[in-house]
Amino acid sequence: MRKKLEQYGWNDFFEAQFQSYNSIEFIPARVSVEHRKYYEVYTSQGELTVSKSGKLFHNITDYPAVGDWLAVKIIPGEDKAIIEAILPRKTKFSRKKAGTTTEEQIVAANVDIVFLVSSLNQDLNLRRIERYLTLAWDNGVMPVIVLNKTDLCDDVEQAIAEVDGIAFSTPIHAVSALNNDHIDELLIYFEGNKTIAVIGSSGVGKSTIINDICSDDTMNVSDIGLYKDKGRHTTTHRELTLVPGGGLIIDTPGMREIQLWEGAEGLSEQFDDIEQLSLECKFTDCKHDDEPGCAINEALNTGVITQERLKSYKKLLNEVKYFERKQDIRAKLTEKKKWKKISVEAKKIGKEKY
Repeated sequence: MRKKLEQYGWNDFFEAQFQSYNSIEFIPARVSVEHRKYYEVYTSQGELTVSKSGKLFHNITDYPAVGDWLAVKIIPGEDKAIIEAILPRKTKFSRKKAGTTTEEQIVAANVDIVFLVSSLNQDLNLRRIERYLTLAWDNGVMPVIVLNKTDLCDDVEQAIAEVDGIAFSTPIHAVSALNNDHIDELLIYFEGNKTIAVIGSSGVGKSTIINDICSDDTMNVSDIGLYKDKGRHTTTHRELTLVPGGGLIIDTPGMREIQLWEGAEGLSEQFDDIEQLSLECKFTDCKHDDEPGCAINEALNTGVITQERLKSYKKLLNEVKYFERKQDIRAKLTEKKKWKKISVEAKKIGKEKY
């Protein structure tokens, strides 16, 4: 069983998590596709479906995501199973849900690497790439930047240099998914049955890249006529797919809104140069505006960092602080509701005794 599961990303970590369910009754399963009312899963006994019903779905707030490992019980005589539990995640790639609610949205679970895809046509946006990198570092997932559509770029080397200026040691690959140029450079990241999520805004060519890697038409893609523009959104759900040479890849819908879920650790990793400079400021509460002895202002004047990069840092930092305040308020309200309920129950018991 172990050997069959390894192709789906099973390893010692998940083996240890499964020990409490290790019996004839339960088998491991990995979520490959999430539908409205059911999941498709990979198992050692083939592909099965599990419905979003039963005891588990009435008692939990954390639902399975694509890439999750589950403990399931097969229904005899059917290609269906019942979910007993979600195994603890090794990693996850998540963001704050779009809108005003303070909720986490898990984009993909148990991801080893994330391909951050951007287009080399007019869609190239350094600030968006910084945001993606911050998300990746904060989720503890290794990022790899993939710059697609080299065939539409007049100066690829210049574009790579600009991205390298904000990416530091993050690997960068310039490819043309349309022409299948340099796609083979990405295959090394799948070695050891690694799971890779592909993240990017709509129309950057994520699905075409996946099709090149999988050597087929696994994912639907936009019309070639839209190729020179931003394209259109073609992926409508997340899907975990086996790569022919080993490994797995997760396609994700284009993200129009990318808000940080937590972000503090990822921010420190992505903007380490700015945070290190801030330690050299004369005042510990320096706002990096026009205070005397500001090391960051000095770095701006000498061209060590750009105004755009500092602005991006401040914007993301404000998002993190705003998130932390909302989480704090939410925690206080939850605590208040808990004690109010305890107080009501206590009064009720007192009256009954009286």
